[in-house]
Amino acid sequence: MMIHSTLSGNKEPFQPIHKNRVNLFVCGPTVYDDSHIGHARTYIAFDVVARYLKYRGFSVFYLQNLTDVDDKIIQRASELGAEPASLARKFEKRYLEDMHNLGVTNVNFYARATEHIPEIISQIERLMEKGFAYETQTGVYFDESRFEDFGKLSHQTAEDLERHRIEPDPTKRNPGDFSLWKKREDGEEVTWDSPWGRGRPGWHIEDTAITETYFGPQYDIHGGAMDLIFPHHEAEIAQMEAASGRKPLVRCWMHTGFLNVKGEKMSKSLGNFVTIRDMLQRYDADSFRFFVLSAHYRSPIDFSEGALEQSRRSLERIRQLVKIIEEQLECSETPERASEALQSEVDIRLAEAKAKFLEFMDNDFNTPYALGAIFELVRDVNRRMNEKTISRKALGDAKNLLGEWEWILGISFSSKGPEPAQKPEDLIDSLIELLIEIRQKLRDKKDWQLADDIRNRMKELNIVLEDAKAGGGKYTIK
Repeated sequence: MMIHSTLSGNKEPFQPIHKNRVNLFVCGPTVYDDSHIGHARTYIAFDVVARYLKYRGFSVFYLQNLTDVDDKIIQRASELGAEPASLARKFEKRYLEDMHNLGVTNVNFYARATEHIPEIISQIERLMEKGFAYETQTGVYFDESRFEDFGKLSHQTAEDLERHRIEPDPTKRNPGDFSLWKKREDGEEVTWDSPWGRGRPGWHIEDTAITETYFGPQYDIHGGAMDLIFPHHEAEIAQMEAASGRKPLVRCWMHTGFLNVKGEKMSKSLGNFVTIRDMLQRYDADSFRFFVLSAHYRSPIDFSEGALEQSRRSLERIRQLVKIIEEQLECSETPERASEALQSEVDIRLAEAKAKFLEFMDNDFNTPYALGAIFELVRDVNRRMNEKTISRKALGDAKNLLGEWEWILGISFSSKGPEPAQKPEDLIDSLIELLIEIRQKLRDKKDWQLADDIRNRMKELNIVLEDAKAGGGKYTIK
């Protein structure tokens, strides 16, 4: 199996540190808002990575962090008049629901930053003891100049790094030094005790403290979107390798390309994002996963309604074949076995299709080519069914092979497919009808007061209800 390493810039043979055990870490979200489909692209890609590694016989521990303390969370909570911790829990819950709805189910553990404060403090103390960190009036900082390899992941020279001012602060030794611990500012409540006074952790130190806790100072794969390479992942390398004295922190760095809208990266700052929830109101999760996997995980992919519709139609071709296979397997006229020559031909064709699929997946998880191998088989099986040269056994073998592939990709090839997403207007109608039904039950019990309250509240929402003599009623929305 070959995997492209961002560090070397080449595809390299994958060899885990501990034989067939794989420790995989992917940077999770900062939970201050709903996640968008650009995030989903990354998490679907690594869900497939975990699935395929398991299929290949590896024991995978997939760890993801949740950044639940951060400037963005505090700012958003202040804007909404909410408690930062409550806001973080709300969007954490919504994020996990989104992942479940997308079929991203292979993460073994989600680690909250706020539940690893002792580990964060311990790592900072070791960095200070070794001379890689220093304290100022505003916090504790990592001294970038002390780590000679800084920039090796992003392939930047010292001159390149000099142009970046990550966190401008006159108390720092160097412009590029990044915060490990932020001292409490006036009125700030989200803080913890530390040897340097009350405060909270910097962003980068959260991840290395978490991975060291569960994986130790070195592990197999670190994933994330390509915009995290610098400074976030560069800082992770510096922190952990400086603290432990062991290199490399990670054997294989994997990064996903951007999901673009009209050529621009999807991001909240640009305001061109579509949330996962909004997307799932219009399209099913399988179609979106198909869309994501139709491009290589390292390549950019351009989002559009047309592209999603094309993915839905392509997926339907596979589902249509599965439906016909199921019908043929139930049909008494389908021959149990073909001639020996034809049976051997089909067996060879199925083996070739499987070998191709595995070859493409072994080559840096090349899902678009793997999908191509699936469609080659779809065409071949359709042709043989039309020619009536395929047996019940061969059809069953083809269906089983498609079943293996659907598990790896996390996409249902069932002829039924997923339940269609309910449209917003349908949901509104269902809720109104539910209110009418509840109100009628109250009227039957002669609870006139509560029944009238419901009608009045509906009227305030511009929903006018007209009672019917036989019960229930009709409504209009003004």
